[in-house]
Amino acid sequence: MIIADIHIHSKYSRAASKNMDLDNLSEFAKIKGVDLLGSGDFTHFLWLQELKTKLKEAGYGVYKYKGINYILTVEVSNIYSYKGRVRKIHNLIIAPDFTAVDKINRELAKYGSLTADGRPTLSLDVRSLMEIVLSANSDCFLIPCHIWTPWFGLFGANSGFDSIEECFGPYVKDIYALETGLSSDPAMNWRISDLDRYTLVSNSDSHSPSKIGREANVLNISMDYRELLEALKNRDSGKFAYTIEFYPQEGKYHLDGHRGCGLSFSPKESMRLNNICPKCSKPLTIGVMHRVEELADREDGFMPKGAVGFKSLVPLDEIIAELKGVQKTAKAVIVEYHSLIQSYGPELKILSELDEKFLKNNLPVKIAKSIIAVREGRVKIKPGFDGLYGNVKVFDDKKMKSEKQLTFF
Repeated sequence: MIIADIHIHSKYSRAASKNMDLDNLSEFAKIKGVDLLGSGDFTHFLWLQELKTKLKEAGYGVYKYKGINYILTVEVSNIYSYKGRVRKIHNLIIAPDFTAVDKINRELAKYGSLTADGRPTLSLDVRSLMEIVLSANSDCFLIPCHIWTPWFGLFGANSGFDSIEECFGPYVKDIYALETGLSSDPAMNWRISDLDRYTLVSNSDSHSPSKIGREANVLNISMDYRELLEALKNRDSGKFAYTIEFYPQEGKYHLDGHRGCGLSFSPKESMRLNNICPKCSKPLTIGVMHRVEELADREDGFMPKGAVGFKSLVPLDEIIAELKGVQKTAKAVIVEYHSLIQSYGPELKILSELDEKFLKNNLPVKIAKSIIAVREGRVKIKPGFDGLYGNVKVFDDKKMKSEKQLTFF
């Protein structure tokens, strides 16, 4: 069984940490418990040079660096006009080797700068993109990214489509996986019957090493590119075990709202307001939940036959920070976090795999109780909206204030 996070970025992407290099990526993948990473940004010539220099082949389509496996990936931003409307769609391209990468890059360079950003912006429609990708190598594939986000998702409220067929046309047969994004989880996507035939994947879309694995895929496969491809193509094969998810309410586009006015609304509330902010009279940013409601043909709680399950987790540093009453970047949190990792293994193992009895008998009592509460969904959430992340808590503030400061070790 492997844990795969195949959508990340490099230090050459806009708004990405300077620490997003192979050394830090490999180090944090071990800390998190991620076995397979996407390389990210293979269209950027400096990053591609580093990938070609440092990655060593470890079988077809898989490369290795400092004990971590990689596959070659890039997220691209397609901006184009279709039926009188500007479309902005982000897509993840996966390639099996550098020969295919070079072919893809030569073609994409005709439609935008590949040096300005690790995630290039292309004046290219997605159907033409599919032709380029599939022509480079028959084992290349494409996954639409964070399909519900307002600005750059396939179903986004501001520039997307209402169906995959409308977007990809004749190439819809070559799309077999969709990325749910941080602001949605599989259960939300199960409400749309047209999505039943697709494998729902989750990735971190990380711009900093510490965010690796915040969403990921757990697969019953060996470390093999073609097995990964097969698991994504055939979700009923039993090779795709489950996904690791953010609580979707924590995503920064879950609800509708207007960040500037500090107001957020459920889809029903927004509809009553005609999607207009009551404070400033400007249009609300329509969130993921709203779009799901618009396209859903099933009630909340429906689970399709053969659907791949998921586990919703809260990052370990967030749990520690809440219990200590400080920011997760505080030194006390970092020290505590690494102490737990050194004692009990990678973060994802602690959060999702360690037996409940073991947690209670070995970890500090409040941390153990918090991890168990998160597994059981006993959390309090303030949903995100209009680019503002939500907040997940295990304990309410009043209870925390009434208790003495905890001593962990």
